[in-house]
Amino acid sequence: CFLPRISIMSEQTERAYQKQQPIFENKKRRIGQATKKEGRFVRNVGLGFKTPHEAIEGTYIDKKCPFTGNVSIRGRILSGVVTKMKMKRTIVIRRDYLHYIKKYNRFEKRHKTLSVHCSPCFRDMAPGDSVIVGQCRPLSKTVRFNVLKVNKSATAKKQFKKF
Repeated sequence: CFLPRISIMSEQTERAYQKQQPIFENKKRRIGQATKKEGRFVRNVGLGFKTPHEAIEGTYIDKKCPFTGNVSIRGRILSGVVTKMKMKRTIVIRRDYLHYIKKYNRFEKRHKTLSVHCSPCFRDMAPGDSVIVGQCRPLSKTVRFNVLKVNKSATAKKQFKKF
């Protein structure tokens, strides 16, 4: 008696078979015993950040997710505002800051953009939202940070919000 795993198969959109590395999927089936639900690997990233409910209960598979994948958060914790969401599982955030000009004794506004990996557990994100990101190992050529927390915002996209 084989039961189809529809929720697991919906995650198989890539050419390679997607699975969580620590979970062994080929357990021996015993005759006459009910099968339990497969386990899901979830971790606490620490630093006071809670694991999202979607990471615990969801069925997505992302090896670069800090909650369900093989990525540890270490180094800097930064904040920024989401500007673009056009890539797959990667967003662009804008970090505003003030730079002091000694000659004029004044500050000027500057900004930097960061490419950040966004786990599928943060589905309801939109441009303009404030995010907290943590540094991790290089995930690609330009991505070195991972989204840890999203704060919903209803403000305009390109504004200087620091002060």
